Amino acid sequence: MNLFSSFILLLFSAVSFGQHYTSYFTGNSTDIVTNPSGGVCMMGGATENDNAMIWFLNRCDGGDVLVIRASGSDGYNDYLFEELNVNVNSVETIVFNDSEASTDPYILQKIKQAEGIWIAGGDQWDYVSYWRNTAIDSLINDALINRSVVIGGTSAGMAVLGGFYFSAKNGTVTSAEALANPYNSKVQVDSSAFLNIPILYDVITDTHFDNPDRRGRSTVFLARILTDFGHDAKGIACGEYTAVCIPSDGNALVYGSGNHKAYFIQTNCELQDRSPETCTSGIPLTWNRNMQALKVYRITGTDTGTNTFNLNDWETGTGGYWENWYINNGTLFVSPGEKINCSGLGTTETKIENDIYIYPNPAEDKIFIQGSKYLSGDFEIFNAMGKPINYSGILDLTEFSLDVSKLKPGMYYLKIVTSDQKIKFRKFIKL
Repeated sequence: MNLFSSFILLLFSAVSFGQHYTSYFTGNSTDIVTNPSGGVCMMGGATENDNAMIWFLNRCDGGDVLVIRASGSDGYNDYLFEELNVNVNSVETIVFNDSEASTDPYILQKIKQAEGIWIAGGDQWDYVSYWRNTAIDSLINDALINRSVVIGGTSAGMAVLGGFYFSAKNGTVTSAEALANPYNSKVQVDSSAFLNIPILYDVITDTHFDNPDRRGRSTVFLARILTDFGHDAKGIACGEYTAVCIPSDGNALVYGSGNHKAYFIQTNCELQDRSPETCTSGIPLTWNRNMQALKVYRITGTDTGTNTFNLNDWETGTGGYWENWYINNGTLFVSPGEKINCSGLGTTETKIENDIYIYPNPAEDKIFIQGSKYLSGDFEIFNAMGKPINYSGILDLTEFSLDVSKLKPGMYYLKIVTSDQKIKFRKFIKL
């Protein structure tokens, strides 16, 4: 670190002491505007994977990196600014000492200027309780959609990136506790709008997956989402020292060393009835479905991220293998599985989302948006990279149709902001 950077670091630390936040700054204090490439980088905890972090920094395009956290200090500053040999303008770590920091103009301005946002580990309930429904999450979401800022996080920072998330409001929960009682008070699965990352709109994440074994609790999270919200969600989980990096094309890269793995978990679309046999308070979970309730693609990470899984179809992977997961009376079983075949999945999957669904899906010329009750609100369409296209309007019917014939073939997201300000994402394929 040069003398100027050290001075700035000490200066910001000193003036922030006693405030609602503490800032640690390294690099050039003059803001620059670059062209970040977007994307998401998720790490399972313990030591960061250097190659995945280099991927993250490269997508910042030499801009400013903002690290936000609710505990710890400046551990990322030197690491990100100089130790990985990727040029960035600055690295600033802001530690939120309490929820009042979420309204501080200095922090809000720093989010507006960032090309990369990294959420450190800690307690995800701090992040949810401090940032949700504040200017913090609003500005982060604006940065993701309108400025293609790259975002990432490790441990608790990864845990809050999905459209569904384990909030840890009542503390962490073990697999044994969750499987024995899916409605244990510690199983706090939330769907309230928070960080809106289109490709993760129907995903819940989990971390530290191999230490301890968290496979059981992740199956409970998915069972609860299906039972409580009527939504056929998916899971992405990382072991420690492992990272899943998702570029704009949706083909996730898995970085890691040794035998550390990432897991892509989904309910079995080949089954006519995918729901748990028993998901009830006080009773162990049973989700068997002929020993094929869940289909999982398990990937060992590599130094170069050459093993991949495509989040556009949730079927195509390289370098991994398929497993069947199922639960009998609170015990998780794993067996070798065959590749999932979800041809024609679109219509079936979206009808499980019982509040709003799209059909036909895939579609050639027209899609219909139907709600279980009267729909009223604004809608907008985003492409697979999360960029808005010139296609928006107002929903004001129980069923609404859209002409999509002029869209290029590919995957799209329909974003609906309902009249009560709830945000819904629905995916559809244009043939």
